[in-house]
Amino acid sequence: MNKIFLSLVALIFLTGLVPANASSELLENCGSNRSVNQRAWPDTDFSRCTVPLDEIRSGGPSKDGIPAIDQVKIIPVAQEQTLTPQEPVISMAINGEARAWPLRYLIWHEIANDTLGGVPIAVTYCPLCNAAIVFDRRFEGEILDFGTTGNLRHSDLVMYDRQTESWWQQYTGEGIFGAHAGKSLDVLASRLEDWASFKNSHPQGTVLIPENLNFRPYGSNPYQGYDTAAFPFLYNGEVPKGIAPLARVVVVDDKAWALSLVQKQKTITDNDLKITWKGGQNSALDTSKISQGRDVGTVTAQRKIEEQYQDIPYDVTFAFVFHAFVPEGELVIN
Repeated sequence: MNKIFLSLVALIFLTGLVPANASSELLENCGSNRSVNQRAWPDTDFSRCTVPLDEIRSGGPSKDGIPAIDQVKIIPVAQEQTLTPQEPVISMAINGEARAWPLRYLIWHEIANDTLGGVPIAVTYCPLCNAAIVFDRRFEGEILDFGTTGNLRHSDLVMYDRQTESWWQQYTGEGIFGAHAGKSLDVLASRLEDWASFKNSHPQGTVLIPENLNFRPYGSNPYQGYDTAAFPFLYNGEVPKGIAPLARVVVVDDKAWALSLVQKQKTITDNDLKITWKGGQNSALDTSKISQGRDVGTVTAQRKIEEQYQDIPYDVTFAFVFHAFVPEGELVIN
């Protein structure tokens, strides 16, 4: 755990699934929290909330201390020479366009405000939760741009939109403070897969690259050893029984399956849902270099719609994350 702590301290100094418009009940009293510098957020209405303010913890960096990617630079798949075949990427295809966002970059930025196939999207990755989630940025007649607040809840990234400075929970897509508290973003179907799989499936696709390759030590993992640690970082909640807190689980809606079970069975079916696993993807949170992380494999989740299986939103996260955000959910361990 010492390596994790030192890596996270270094990061601080280096950086200085619900339908849209669903409503959650607002709290009558949001409480207070000395660790939240409300003066840095003059446009955030902290009297509107769905969670108490004392559940927020500082992650270390200040507002935008982990900088989102706003000017997205892409190249054709065929021109990419940096990625190794097993490196993890977030990928998706919309309206005939396909793109990959490598975790070697997103682990240092956490959010990319992009547009794909004419659809404004936010591609997000929370390292402490291993949560890779893509949102539609179109919301109530405007296009939102997202940044990092520097804060966490249940060890998960708390984002904000630059239009209203409302705070959003990355794992759920729910507005938790401000004008949009109680509302939710649309989650879009995406994959967390190995680079080779994306490259083979979408040879005409594109891939994100940094504007400045020297801006961060891209390709390195500042959370070395995190996904084999005994307990999550900056988390003080309950953990599930019968499974390690940082064991990976595959989540679809309010049900999750231990990744070890999916790896063993290769394919799991649940009514019209099909979850599959194949080897060949590095863990981004294991060794100091992402390209050398142990093989955790690639998961896909599809639902049968009109006799065809189609990709749906899913997440490969940690057991403690599912337990924290879906405490009444079903977790299948074996």
